[in-house]
Amino acid sequence: MQPFVQRWGELRAALVAAERWLLPGECLLCHEPVGPDPRDPLVCAACRSRWAALPQPQCPRCGQPLTPDIACRICSAWPAELQGVRTAVWLDEPARRAVHLLKYAGWWRVGEAMAATMQRCLESPARGTLIPIPLGRTRLRHRGYNQSAVLAEALGRRLGLTVAGAVLERRRETATQTALTPEARRANLAGAFVASRKPPEHAVLVDDVFTTGATLVEAATALLAAGTATVSGITFARAARPLAGAEAASDEGQHSWSRA
Repeated sequence: MQPFVQRWGELRAALVAAERWLLPGECLLCHEPVGPDPRDPLVCAACRSRWAALPQPQCPRCGQPLTPDIACRICSAWPAELQGVRTAVWLDEPARRAVHLLKYAGWWRVGEAMAATMQRCLESPARGTLIPIPLGRTRLRHRGYNQSAVLAEALGRRLGLTVAGAVLERRRETATQTALTPEARRANLAGAFVASRKPPEHAVLVDDVFTTGATLVEAATALLAAGTATVSGITFARAARPLAGAEAASDEGQHSWSRA
């Protein structure tokens, strides 16, 4: 295992060096110089500061910002064992551009900046095993990597947590969720996931975007059926108004915002 890890580290360093040579010190979002930052970010500090954090108070289960004296309706039907889902930022235009680069433009290392922002909304010390939401085989083959796995690996390095990418599988392809109603999303995802290996006692699901929570619920259901005791979740961005946001996103074309 050690030689493989060493070779992967060397390959990763070579890829970063090649990327730096091709695009030296330029932010992918605003195209301004990022300066002599030793972390070599692809997203500058100014653009990261435009990612709008979700306000408090939030629902303790699903993380939805709450209106005083109005109960949260998003997670009322969730399994009792699924709780503690948190999202770092709103899916407004600055965050949307970062997600688009990660998912559709091949810039997988943007996930490092996204994971750094996600880390801030987790309790310290973080616990559990990180499990990325899996892609279907067709999308994985077309994209070349799973964006949720990229985020999970980056979070795992930052938090010192194990990533179990092979525990959860998507056993059937699902239709694009962009323009579906919440009810249609749940039907589309019903039975889509299965735990192919013994899951950890506490699983932390990792995904890029939270819209209605249907993906997390179905993934959590599969893990709980296989023996997981509790499930929580972490996502980078949250759609404030799922249906309105989907309509706006569809203007970018069918490549842009198909949900994994």
